[in-house]
Amino acid sequence: MKERLIIGISGASGFIYGYRLLELLQDHDVETHLVLSKAAHQTRAIETEYTAKEVTALADVHYASDDIAAAISSGSFLTKGMIIAPCSVSTAASIASGNTRNLLTRAADVVLKERRLLAVMIRESPLHQGHLENLTKLSQMGASICPPVPAFYNHPQSIEDIIDHSIGRVLDLFGIDLDIVQRWK
Repeated sequence: MKERLIIGISGASGFIYGYRLLELLQDHDVETHLVLSKAAHQTRAIETEYTAKEVTALADVHYASDDIAAAISSGSFLTKGMIIAPCSVSTAASIASGNTRNLLTRAADVVLKERRLLAVMIRESPLHQGHLENLTKLSQMGASICPPVPAFYNHPQSIEDIIDHSIGRVLDLFGIDLDIVQRWK
């Protein structure tokens, strides 16, 4: 059986992170399960020219954000964990408080309760104390906080290089090496 990874895309700016993550995982031996928040569809339309159909076609399985009976809403559905790319502060706050108002936050809640890895690519700056407290709470619950911060020791030549490096570092947490990270020497 292929290993499964849940990919969540929230409405934060940086839709390209989730899209590129799905694109890169297509040729890897990982079954991807995708859920986009309603706001993610709005951000997709603002930031990209991708259609919803083009995005969902990149995943092995995709779910509607209001489908709380989906497979990924149950702890008995085995996964390696979940990456939310990008993750809005609103989504982070919902997860930190146990608010499972949609499938994205429900799936994240399940990943945490099952002690699987949740990686959130938080996309907000600057952060106020409430944001920091929610991120601290998520970290204490077992999540990895992974803001997409560019590295420059690798001498990126394009925005894609920066995006791929951030995604590659998050995938490192799951033991998935797509050979897109130029390692520190």
